Amino acid sequence: MSQFTRISIQQAAALLQLPSVCLADIRDPSSFNAAHVTGAFHLTNDTLPQFTQQITKETPVLVMCYHGNSSQGVANYLTSIGYEKVYSIDGGFEGWRHVYPYTATV
Repeated sequence: MSQFTRISIQQAAALLQLPSVCLADIRDPSSFNAAHVTGAFHLTNDTLPQFTQQITKETPVLVMCYHGNSSQGVANYLTSIGYEKVYSIDGGFEGWRHVYPYTATV
């Protein structure tokens, strides 16, 4: 079983420039709906079946939470169910929003 890798927001931004990379945002629905990285998949317990159907095990997955803590648990879970390239973003959305663009609806 593979392990996930912790990466900086800068490394995440670089990886997101590559084709076929998935950004999974695990924040609560109201936070996600208010603002998120454009193109992010909102990964929750309810959307997990859809995620596993749409995102192949070979697709690199970047997991984003608020600050980079909760994402580690989800990244670990994704590796345990067979995802091969999983990354937890240190700094999370709070770090991202100060440096990189995102979609805001409020």
